[in-house]
Amino acid sequence: MKRKMDYKTIAELISKSKKKTPSKVYISGNFKEKDFEGRKFHVFGSQDFWILIGDYPLIQSWMEKHKDRIKDKHVEIIARYSALPLLDLSKVEARIEPYAVVREGASIGKDCIIMMGAVINVGAEIGARTMVDMNAVVGARAIIGRNCHISAGAVIAGVLEPPSKKPVVIEDDVLVGANAVVLAGTTVGKGSVVAAGAVVLKDVPPGVIVAGTPAKVIRKVDEISSKDKISIVSSLRKRR
Repeated sequence: MKRKMDYKTIAELISKSKKKTPSKVYISGNFKEKDFEGRKFHVFGSQDFWILIGDYPLIQSWMEKHKDRIKDKHVEIIARYSALPLLDLSKVEARIEPYAVVREGASIGKDCIIMMGAVINVGAEIGARTMVDMNAVVGARAIIGRNCHISAGAVIAGVLEPPSKKPVVIEDDVLVGANAVVLAGTTVGKGSVVAAGAVVLKDVPPGVIVAGTPAKVIRKVDEISSKDKISIVSSLRKRR
């Protein structure tokens, strides 16, 4: 897979981005739309109930000016001094389940599945029809190929520092078991299997099964009698 974002691009993106504190604020008070003229946040509501969405310092400044007219308020801080927003999922041709976290700058291939609690960091690339299961973490700049399955709780290490470190590469048709860890600088070859709980410290050849800490080759994939144990289910990749 061709890299879309190297560490210099990501570092520059983060360093130059305006750090924001995204928030939702619910207020009650008798306001009119003209009271919000010139504001730099979103406003929804009418008469006695309003929802303010945007960078909290801007909302806080407005509320301070109108504190005598605010009857009640509820503040929800979504993040604090966040450098990057979340990816706009409306442009993704994949199934993203609730509470998955995908940062802007990540790339999600067509017909992927990103399950609840999964985290995809900036610069990571997920190939078409790959599933990232519940609570799995795909770190910055990691590359995952097509038709892979990253099982629940697995960690595909990211790398921004040191910048010379090679990112993790998971080639096509790889299965990474639950709670396995693949450390930065390693490549897992096409069609291989990383057993549950394994810790991968060095490159894994194509078509093998590795297990243990540190992970070692225990057999070839071709030696498995039942392929159902390592196959993916194509029907799950359908978006509609």
